[in-house]
Amino acid sequence: MAGRQCCANPPNLNPSSGAGHVEKLGGLSTYVTGSTHSKLGVLLVSDVYGYEAPNLRKLADKIAAAGFYVAAPDFFYGDPYVVNPERPIQAWIKDHGADKGFDDAKPVIQDLKSKGISAIGAVGFCWGAKVVVQLAKGEFIKAAVLCHPSFVTHDDIKAVKVPIAILGAEIDQLSPPALVKEFEEILTTKPEVDAFVKIFPKVSHGWTVRYNTEDPDAVKCADEAHQNTLEWFAKYVK
Repeated sequence: MAGRQCCANPPNLNPSSGAGHVEKLGGLSTYVTGSTHSKLGVLLVSDVYGYEAPNLRKLADKIAAAGFYVAAPDFFYGDPYVVNPERPIQAWIKDHGADKGFDDAKPVIQDLKSKGISAIGAVGFCWGAKVVVQLAKGEFIKAAVLCHPSFVTHDDIKAVKVPIAILGAEIDQLSPPALVKEFEEILTTKPEVDAFVKIFPKVSHGWTVRYNTEDPDAVKCADEAHQNTLEWFAKYVK
């Protein structure tokens, strides 16, 4: 069930979607958008479907419009997950572990800093949330947002050192509300780390980037999560 939910509602990937363009950052093909004069950056770490998902790029553009320079790298080297009975999600994840994503994110961040960006936040979706929580344990980023996280553990949350927002779904086998509440309880024991935890009612895992653009209710819920993400970065990435 969890595997199916992780892969539900696959997007129609479009390499030409978005208002930005693709360039190399940290050795990875990366969708970038926003003013190159901005000193504030945001790193988007996608779910298993990768950086060519139109809703992901639309969100990148929305964050860029708020004044950030935004980068969404291709952490999968041209091999995003494709629903295929002969290569189940578990096999794909073996080839694309979050530890590798974490290692790959570091040179991307270095390249962003070399462009003059002095403060960076990161938001991760599903698979990407595990990468972002790893970044949040060190000095790599100023703030983190986890959207419907996958594979994130209690120990990960205990090690977080930067302000963190966790946006969970009511209908989610990968990070059910009970687990998200446990994350919140851990964070309340860490007064040095500001935290914001919210569970969105009536939505499923993946709702922030794999929503149906023709469904007004789905768009409204995604927009609310996007606004929470923007507010978090406006507060801490400066």
